[in-house]
Amino acid sequence: MADTAPTSLARTETVHASRYLQQLAKHWSHKFEVRFTPTAATIDLPLGRCELTADDQALEVTLKGTPHVDMGRFQTVVAEHLQRFGYRETLTFDWRDANPA
Repeated sequence: MADTAPTSLARTETVHASRYLQQLAKHWSHKFEVRFTPTAATIDLPLGRCELTADDQALEVTLKGTPHVDMGRFQTVVAEHLQRFGYRETLTFDWRDANPA
């Protein structure tokens, strides 16, 4: 049976990607299952799984929602948290659907 969980991807340009990834992971590690390094994180939230990848130029975010999740809400929750950490710059998230047609 194929995985039917909705998946969204976004990439935001920032030279502080690793910092934001680690801040978000540490922030949510008090409440949720979190695994992270300076360049990758996996955070298991009630809405689904958030995977982050950081490099020198950008932060990539993959959201794998639970089967009946409101993906708009999931995207907003993650983006708003990251924007709080990146308040000195404008982080933009152009979410795109990653589910195969």
